[in-house]
Amino acid sequence: MSKIERLVAYTLFLMPVLWAPASSFAQSPFDGTWRIKMDVSKLPPPPPPPPMFFSVNKGMYDCFHCRPNIHVKANGQDQPVTGQYFDTISVREVDPKSIAITFKKNGKTVREETLAVSDDGNTLTWKITRHWENSDQTVSSEITYTRAGKAPAGANGTSGVWSGRINKEKVSEYDLIMTYKSRGDELSMSTPIGLSYTAKLDGKDYPVKGWYQWNSVSLKRVDDRTIEETYKRDGKVVEVNKLTVSPDGKKMTIVETSKPTGGISTNVAEKQ
Repeated sequence: MSKIERLVAYTLFLMPVLWAPASSFAQSPFDGTWRIKMDVSKLPPPPPPPPMFFSVNKGMYDCFHCRPNIHVKANGQDQPVTGQYFDTISVREVDPKSIAITFKKNGKTVREETLAVSDDGNTLTWKITRHWENSDQTVSSEITYTRAGKAPAGANGTSGVWSGRINKEKVSEYDLIMTYKSRGDELSMSTPIGLSYTAKLDGKDYPVKGWYQWNSVSLKRVDDRTIEETYKRDGKVVEVNKLTVSPDGKKMTIVETSKPTGGISTNVAEKQ
């Protein structure tokens, strides 16, 4: 090959690179580690928890508000269930006025609950600890319920129909941090508590790791600074998040919409 031929070949090789869009090489505005600022985030009052109707009676636990309903022995042993994000449940009567429930997935604890009724039988305190799949960190909540229906005769005092309100929820520092990294039309997200995914911005479902209540996510680019995340469990939409990075690249606004409750919250994160 002559010198001129080599020069022409080299020029042809470079042309696609030289003419590639600048955005192919520019860092995505989402790239980096972000921390949610709770003091400037706008969290609406949580919607009232849905009414609960369950019974622990004659050695059996019946959850009538669960979808699908749960009917298992209340003997403190793991009982298989289907149609839930957990695959076993164990229910134990602690005393006549309280019970303890443990939910597991593939042998690992997903969630723990303690339910205790007041001496007058009209107030139920429900304490919940949720476990992350790949982390020792937990999220805890406490909900107070008011009796709306009598307990069945002979049942544990926690049994009956209840309506409630959320008292408090404890969120750890690890729950506030997330890291995004882009590569072409692909975006990866990870957190210190083990929640992660790698997905293309093509609207298709990709696996989510580290959280029992979600197992897939789809991404859609709204514009250069806005991406929509749709989280699903077994193909059913659970949560939709719209992430928008400010023009200076220092702030990200995350609008979260819970599909089961319809609740909307707005979180503000700063780049670290």
